[in-house]
Amino acid sequence: MRADITCPGRSVGSICMNKKLMEFNKTQKTSEMPVFRAGDVVKVFRKIIEGGKERVQVFEGMVIAVKGNQSSSSMITVRKVSNGVGVEIVVPVQSPTIEKIELVKRAKVRQAKLYFIRERSAKSLKMKYTDLSAPAKKAGVKKEEVEPIKEEVVTEIKAEEVTEEKAE
Repeated sequence: MRADITCPGRSVGSICMNKKLMEFNKTQKTSEMPVFRAGDVVKVFRKIIEGGKERVQVFEGMVIAVKGNQSSSSMITVRKVSNGVGVEIVVPVQSPTIEKIELVKRAKVRQAKLYFIRERSAKSLKMKYTDLSAPAKKAGVKKEEVEPIKEEVVTEIKAEEVTEEKAE
């Protein structure tokens, strides 16, 4: 052990190894994924090879756990109920078989791991979701901006009618 570096309670080797791991994890990230939290509803697009054909399978469900969030090998557990049967998949976020992961909705939850959802029915879960596609749909014109434009159009039409009457 080196005597020039001292850290109370930790060995020098663990500090150096931790820095090396963090640098390595930064280089291993292949694509930028959004930050996932427990309670998010996501769509996972997975490449599946059957025989000689390759297709993309979509799995939509709620994220009940996020593990290894700081490393390049972070994993999310996604759960959905299909035909009354709960289906869970554990998805490595940076896997080459994952084409993309879309964030559909975000819920406000208090726990980091939502394993209690396994025992509950879907109706007993009352979560307040924020739809992430809603701001794009609501991007419209304000009512205050419409009124002056409407008045301008009316005055233009009246001016055109007056010029037509004078021309006759």
